Amino acid sequence: MTDILILIGAESDTAEMVGECLIDEFERLGLGAEMIEGSDADGDDLAGRDVVLLCTATHGMGELPSNIQPLADALEDGRPDFSSLHYGVIALGDQMYRETFCDGGRIMDKLFAELGAKRVGERLEIDACTQPLPDEEAVK
Repeated sequence: MTDILILIGAESDTAEMVGECLIDEFERLGLGAEMIEGSDADGDDLAGRDVVLLCTATHGMGELPSNIQPLADALEDGRPDFSSLHYGVIALGDQMYRETFCDGGRIMDKLFAELGAKRVGERLEIDACTQPLPDEEAVK
């Protein structure tokens, strides 16, 4: 059974709502999944997983949400070897901020790639402000 960790970066409930919907979908497919907030994760949590699915919003003017920023800082400083880790990215943003749209997901995508993790598929970028059901878009 694949062990999937859904890592949430959020200032509001949207990323968490997407994560909960994905947990249901993974379970329906017979896959094991767990969701945790970025503030509850560390490099050891990530390195011991088969797959990490990053589901993060963008805060302010293109920054990471406050609950995942400390993890990103720790990973940047510690530079763990993620070469055996596979990951995916669901980036949530608001297209009104054209210059920084989905930058939270882009920042984490770049960091995981720099640490040697292998991305599965393309990064999914969702305009969480105009897409009425971003969770349904993520399941597709």
